[in-house]
Amino acid sequence: MKMNDSILIIEDEEDILELIEYNLQKNGFETFGFLSTKNVTKLLDEESIDLMIVDRNLPKVEGSEFVKELRKKGNNTPVLFLSAKDKDADIQVGFERGGDDYMTKPFNMKELILRIKAILARTKPKLQTHMCYRDINLNLQSRKVFITGKEIDLTKLEFELLKTLIENKTVVLNREFLLNHVWKDETFFQDKTVNVAINRLKKKIDPDGSKEYIKSIWGVGYSLA
Repeated sequence: MKMNDSILIIEDEEDILELIEYNLQKNGFETFGFLSTKNVTKLLDEESIDLMIVDRNLPKVEGSEFVKELRKKGNNTPVLFLSAKDKDADIQVGFERGGDDYMTKPFNMKELILRIKAILARTKPKLQTHMCYRDINLNLQSRKVFITGKEIDLTKLEFELLKTLIENKTVVLNREFLLNHVWKDETFFQDKTVNVAINRLKKKIDPDGSKEYIKSIWGVGYSLA
């Protein structure tokens, strides 16, 4: 599992490329360096990249044109242009072709790292480790459920069912939605599949029925109360 943010750098001046890679690695980033756009698309297909730093004055393919083509193909990896093209019109073109930020050369390395961190903070999804509803706490990593601090023993399916209900706590979920999102790949269901599972879950998380976490909407489905 990848732990560090990965950054792909396309820069045709080798000394600048090495300098950027050295400083980013020193700051805990994983880096992939290229002197041209050749083989970059292949790497993007094979690796999970969190950010690209792209020079515009590249051999054969201009950097912003390359990014424009990536965007057309559906690649939304954040891009920071780092370029000697410093006119207002150049910067405008960089953003219009898919850039998320733009720095001009010569550049300050500390500022580059700050901008990288700012982009990643905006664009990289945070790993959710817990989910709560009222006094229910789901630990998504250990897949354990606690109610007022006491662990409740749920099956894998019951955990997924409760998680789905909490994720969609503001809406009523019909049986078809629950079958598609909780049971997923199973091909055979009985008419009462969802009803039976909901009732079992209710008994485990609310044995005396006093908390009424799950509400049945007749003829529609289920929601959290």
